[in-house]
Amino acid sequence: MTDLDTFSALLAPEGQELLAALRDHDPADELATATRLRRDHPAPLVSAALGQARLRQRAAAKFGPDAARMYFTPNGVEQSTRAPVAAHRAARLAALGVRSLADLCCGIGGDALALARAGIRVLAVDRDPLACAAARANAAALDLADRIEVRCADVTEVDTAGYDAVFVDPARRGGVRGGRIFDPEAYSPPLSWAVAAARSAPYAALKIAPGVPHEALPEDAETEWISDGGDVKEAVVWFGTGLPGARRATLLPSGDSLVGAAPPDDDEAHRPPVGPVGGWLHEPDGAVIRAHLVADVAERVGGRLIDPTIAYVTADELVPTPYATAYAVTDVLPFNVKKLRALLREREVGVAVIKKRGSAVEPEELRRKLKLAGPHSCTVFLTRVAGAPAMLLGHPAPAA
Repeated sequence: MTDLDTFSALLAPEGQELLAALRDHDPADELATATRLRRDHPAPLVSAALGQARLRQRAAAKFGPDAARMYFTPNGVEQSTRAPVAAHRAARLAALGVRSLADLCCGIGGDALALARAGIRVLAVDRDPLACAAARANAAALDLADRIEVRCADVTEVDTAGYDAVFVDPARRGGVRGGRIFDPEAYSPPLSWAVAAARSAPYAALKIAPGVPHEALPEDAETEWISDGGDVKEAVVWFGTGLPGARRATLLPSGDSLVGAAPPDDDEAHRPPVGPVGGWLHEPDGAVIRAHLVADVAERVGGRLIDPTIAYVTADELVPTPYATAYAVTDVLPFNVKKLRALLREREVGVAVIKKRGSAVEPEELRRKLKLAGPHSCTVFLTRVAGAPAMLLGHPAPAA
């Protein structure tokens, strides 16, 4: 693990020379590269530069081209917000009129960078000195140092009065192995503290795990689940948006956003109807499912659930929606591996996309048993229909 002195050395001319030499570093050649560089540079500095090169390569998936100029810690790469998600959140804050913000638990500064790019002046606070050093270096590397002040402190002791908004990203990993924390009150700082801090500001956004129990969400806040490229990345609790109790599903990169109220658990009127499988199957985006907005999607497409406990919506006609992927259904069968193998062999299916919801069958295990061969493809859904294990076959709807 890089210490502060070694990190500072990376920012000096010799460290910058090493990082530049490692810009296109191939990890497969690391031993030979390290041996060569240690002939002319101190071994600790070479090790730190190699470690930073590895982190930059890992971070490219989240930060794109910026990663090649940024500085990271292992936790920073793991816990940072993906740049498109951070940009979306920053744009929402800017649209609310936020011009100054306290970013509490800033880490290596990924969100602070997006906020600064949106024209917001940022106080970025973290108690980890190395993370703060990385945040300062990142602000300088991306020419945003004039908009970001980094402060190393306990966020619970920072006075946020005078700022238009606060953003809190509590640590959601802990223990010896850094495993995920699922209890919001076990976050660092706890969700209850973050909510109290949020209520003290005109506007606030709290980043939380997307699997947060709905009963843990404050009733006076809007909660938004965000997916990027179809993968649910995070949830955000918003204060000051004027939509208390609302549930929102936002899909990136399109930016489509579905908003609905949080229905009571016993609200039968808001539950979608259940009925037989029609000619089309809609697979709601994960953010829609997390936000409990499947009923809203069913209403939009004139559909119904195939089972009261399964988030697949079926319809008799195709009604495109950005909030669900549509498939044309060709077959609805009771679950039977032998029948499925015979049917796919008869149709010369060599490529099958196997999806499951409400099934204990593992797709890869099933794929081995099917022994696929042939020039055609299809999508197989392993699920339940009216409580019974079933197989649905089909193919994606043509692009609109």
